[in-house]
Amino acid sequence: MKKYIAEFIGTAVLVLIGCGTAMAVGCDPTLGSGYILTAFAFGLGLLTMAYSIGNISGCHINPAVSIAMLASKKMSGKDFCGYIVSQVLGALAGAGLLALIFNGAGIVDMTGGFGSNGLDGVNGNMWIGLLVEVLLTFIFVISILGVTSDKAKHGHVAGIVIAFSLVAVHILGIGLTGTSVNPARSIGPAIVAAIGGNGAPMGAIWVFIVGPLVGGLLAAGVYQLLEKAKDGR
Repeated sequence: MKKYIAEFIGTAVLVLIGCGTAMAVGCDPTLGSGYILTAFAFGLGLLTMAYSIGNISGCHINPAVSIAMLASKKMSGKDFCGYIVSQVLGALAGAGLLALIFNGAGIVDMTGGFGSNGLDGVNGNMWIGLLVEVLLTFIFVISILGVTSDKAKHGHVAGIVIAFSLVAVHILGIGLTGTSVNPARSIGPAIVAAIGGNGAPMGAIWVFIVGPLVGGLLAAGVYQLLEKAKDGR
């Protein structure tokens, strides 16, 4: 239960800091500063949680990471289900807090939808959006698998490497899909925005669920193949 509570808190904090920053400063790629601030907000939010709850739950705070760990046989099916539920509820809590803060104070949401993802950057093309999410998640998750491997010699800086990987994929992806790479992070703000009547159409949400999950599974499969090749198996 402690692991599930940690995942709930971690995901809530990631959404609160990452999506909250996007809402406060905007993330228009033509402006630059808000775009970069948002990318670093997600990375620093993850970094903060990695060194806070990492020793309790591993700080997945992302179903794409959890499914990669399940495929790599690094967690049980029971824990996988518990993590997913905790992450989605945490994302809903984080987005709910943002709604309370921004709506309560009458602050303009610069994203127009609580930081929810969209396909405007790819001209509404769901298949290109899906490809972007698969690729970005693959890059992010394979970095996690590599730096947290039992054979890795840099465990003490793993959180920093992972955080900067998240920053990197956000720098590319924000202008395309808003960068999900995390189904929970997409579900929470999308639902809260839909309730408030100012979110992107929920019909596209599947892109930000399927894409990251497929990317996570691909990363797990490729990393296992690379490890076997290195060991001569």
